[in-house]
Amino acid sequence: MTFDPGTVNERLAKNHFEVTDGAPHIKVNQELARATGTGKLLVQVCPANVYQEEPDGTISVEAAACLECGTCLAVAHPGTLEWEYPAGGSGIRYREG
Repeated sequence: MTFDPGTVNERLAKNHFEVTDGAPHIKVNQELARATGTGKLLVQVCPANVYQEEPDGTISVEAAACLECGTCLAVAHPGTLEWEYPAGGSGIRYREG
């Protein structure tokens, strides 16, 4: 008998994000993102594809996809992101360690 853990995408699909009714936990300073190039960098490095560049150059955020891994905070120019953990009881719920 062999163990097949599944693909990364299959395993990530088991996770669940509890959406809050309040404001999203991630906000992008569009002016700073554009001026520093951080916007394009966020799109490239986010493992959950939370950030997308729109045709007008702004960066949209799909906070419900966030894995709360902190990659964006590690690469973002200071002041580009306002990021906080989602309000109590909401946010990512991992199904696998």
